[in-house]
Amino acid sequence: MDADDLEKLLRKVQERKLPIAQALARLRDLPFEDLGFAKIDHHRALRQGFPEVVMGQGKQAKDIATIVRVMQRRKSNVLVTRLDDEKIAQLKRYRLGLQIHAAAHCATWSAKPIRVTGKGTILVVSAGTSDIPVAEEAAVTATMMGNKIERLYDVGVAGIHRLLGNRAKLDAAAVLIVVAGMEGALPSVVAGLVAKPVIAVPTSIGYGASFHGLSALLGMLNSCAAGVTVVNIDNGFGAGFAASLINRV
Repeated sequence: MDADDLEKLLRKVQERKLPIAQALARLRDLPFEDLGFAKIDHHRALRQGFPEVVMGQGKQAKDIATIVRVMQRRKSNVLVTRLDDEKIAQLKRYRLGLQIHAAAHCATWSAKPIRVTGKGTILVVSAGTSDIPVAEEAAVTATMMGNKIERLYDVGVAGIHRLLGNRAKLDAAAVLIVVAGMEGALPSVVAGLVAKPVIAVPTSIGYGASFHGLSALLGMLNSCAAGVTVVNIDNGFGAGFAASLINRV
């Protein structure tokens, strides 16, 4: 239940179109709903403007399906992250009506059409094609949160002319999410070109000395360009969420 849903509910009570007892029944599980193995935070949409997100990693498909059904029953938008191919195949058997975003390893379901509430465009930039899954997780997250998204992929520093040839896209964006593995240099370059918030996402892509993304993370944290904020390794969801909050201001 989000703020709009709560306002409609209270207005129905005020106009005597809905008995108080029925309204109380709707609100009884609003703080959270205890399923035994999980406690679903139904209040999060009111607090943060977006429902609780289901992290698929480490969960069994049947438990994910149960959580999704409860959220669907409450008319909450659903975002499930970190789904591998096997888990996606298992979830399809439950016929939940989920939209699968294979490149992002995510699944979504919307109770109603998503209304664009972001003030500008969020541009998701990836250094290489190997970084696209993390970039897509960010893009799907920001889209579900009501933002207009543009993508600019495979423009890493190994061929910087690819980035500079898209300068108009960089300048048009309100917020930029920049995803890179290897040495993680791209966010510094982008932040040096624009006067916009840049959220850097290190990925675990790279050879041995990249230490599964640690080199990119440390490089981004030590960026010489001002205005770079860094999220955790492979955390496209966190970047998409943060960019959405910024884009609402």
